[in-house]
Amino acid sequence: MSIPKFHMSALYIYAKMENYRKGAGAMILYSPVGEQEYILIKESGYTAFPPRLPEQPIFYPVLNEQYAAEIASRWNTKDIKSGFQGYVTRFEICDSFMKRYEVQTVGRSYHQEYWIPAENLAEFNQHIVGRIKVIKSVQGSEFTGSLNRTLTDAGKQHNIGISGKTV
Repeated sequence: MSIPKFHMSALYIYAKMENYRKGAGAMILYSPVGEQEYILIKESGYTAFPPRLPEQPIFYPVLNEQYAAEIASRWNTKDIKSGFQGYVTRFEICDSFMKRYEVQTVGRSYHQEYWIPAENLAEFNQHIVGRIKVIKSVQGSEFTGSLNRTLTDAGKQHNIGISGKTV
């Protein structure tokens, strides 16, 4: 008997939550993503970030929403590969796993991020607690898609307007 994909996703999340309960805690991180990456996150059931492209040897989760929103606004909205659209995601990850990485400050004091080698991303995904949530969407001036579409974010629906604010 095969288990439907939805149930597999629910079982996977339950197993990850059980692993978390055995540990010391979790931290909140953010990741700015473009349209293609968002679609792959959605296809994973909001449980994993997709593998990096060859030109992306590092995954850079950031420590605060402000920095993630800056990246989404300044980079993703100007990038054709991102569909001229950026999303800010928020997720929790086990503290014990993140202890192996150092926080990097790469500009202003709040420009803090972790540098996760691409080959470690699958293991990183296994330590995500719960689901990845989309908390903001921003569109650039060259964005040609629907300007008021509905996103499904881990079971919740949000109407996202051109300003990037949830309406």
